[in-house]
Amino acid sequence: MEKQRFIVALGGNAILTDDPSAKAQQKALQDTTEKLSVLVEAGHEVIISHGNGPQVGNLLLQQLAADSPENPAMPLDTLVSMTQGSIGYWLQNALQKTLQRKNIDKEVATVLTQVVVDENDPAFSNPSKPIGPFLTEEEANNASDEDVYIEDAGRGWRKVVPSPRPVNIKESKVIESMVEAGFITVAAGGGGIPVINEKDGVEGVEAVIDKDFASAKLAELVKADTFIILTGVDNVYINFNKPNQKKLEEVTVAELEQYIKEDQFAPGSMLPKVEAAIEFVKNVKNGKTVITSLENIANALENDGGTTVVLEE
Repeated sequence: MEKQRFIVALGGNAILTDDPSAKAQQKALQDTTEKLSVLVEAGHEVIISHGNGPQVGNLLLQQLAADSPENPAMPLDTLVSMTQGSIGYWLQNALQKTLQRKNIDKEVATVLTQVVVDENDPAFSNPSKPIGPFLTEEEANNASDEDVYIEDAGRGWRKVVPSPRPVNIKESKVIESMVEAGFITVAAGGGGIPVINEKDGVEGVEAVIDKDFASAKLAELVKADTFIILTGVDNVYINFNKPNQKKLEEVTVAELEQYIKEDQFAPGSMLPKVEAAIEFVKNVKNGKTVITSLENIANALENDGGTTVVLEE
């Protein structure tokens, strides 16, 4: 395969296991970077993004538990920046160790990334992005009246916050310059810090941006060749978990749009990944998106495994 520019969007399972401690998350990321290093070994340019839903939710709970006039809780945009820093630190540290062990001379750096959203985005009046731990229905009912909780994919109840679509990324030129200089870059962590344009600059807002949409926007702006979305399954399926379940291998945008009309993909799960995949392919000439699992990434690169989204046949 010729040298390509990849953006890899890590799912939450690449970072957080059942143990939410820093040590456990660092160990998970060490395992993650072992698998990701195949891209670097092959000589490709690599930008890594990641989710932060569980981490920012846990941090929010910590902030609220300690909230007082002397030690006020930080707003959500600041919490996103804090998790960008902590996960970025763990990720670049783990990747540096992996590369050193493989005798690969590459530098890794994390960019604190601000993602511009539209202040009139309807998402602000319709919170939908799950963050934080799963609760029982009783725990959700007993939570703050100011918060909104929804049942999430049969796994429990989670707090939801606004999730506006990204329209620009403030640091995209910085990130592109770093990649061109040979750095492996961690960027747009947790979907980026949500900001809106003001007369004197940008201002943070209370929201969490979907990391796959933010990653697709970044992939577009830095002119990536391939956008890889890592999730918990090797392929996207239609009729999932039904007798007529079908694995998608190479699929066109038009086919996926028809499947979306048929409600083939679960909202809050596979649907945003498919929509982000379509968005990138539509906006980047000759661009393609691969949706697969972390465990399958080498097979996806070498043998066209996973689900590959292209504009047309």
